Amino acid sequence: MAPPTITGKHTGKLLIASNRKAHHDYTILAEYEAGMVLRGSEVKSLRAGQVQITDAFARVERGQLWLEGLHISQYSFAHGVNSHETGRSRKLLMHASEIERLGDRIHQERLALIPLSLYFKDGKAKIELGLAKGRTKGDKRQALAKSDADREIRNAVGRHNKGMPAEF
Repeated sequence: MAPPTITGKHTGKLLIASNRKAHHDYTILAEYEAGMVLRGSEVKSLRAGQVQITDAFARVERGQLWLEGLHISQYSFAHGVNSHETGRSRKLLMHASEIERLGDRIHQERLALIPLSLYFKDGKAKIELGLAKGRTKGDKRQALAKSDADREIRNAVGRHNKGMPAEF
């Protein structure tokens, strides 16, 4: 009889961190997924959820994609040679043609490449990047007013479907 195979340990998508403020500060035009080059202690810190992505951004430099400002805390059991720098630049992995297209678009349209979420997908650390355009204070107010109006419409439709009276 054959031994049972172990599956499911590293399958699926496990969210580590998300940048909730990104959708408030930026208009997201497109989303991309990229792999990350990490050290062992960084992966262990990610599994423990010790990461902050709010101040991070990506840049294209000489045909390569780099992530700056990502803070991965020191792994408590890694010392000396096995530890990592918390704020170092990390290389992102995408196809060269995709990186070239992204770089051209960023420079032509003055856009930013910001991380939206960090997660494990089938056991590998991935980052979701958003090609974004910054919002002004007025744009943020309009977006907030629009989301409030949309929420009120959804609530009114839900009340109507349940047979409840409309609120004024």
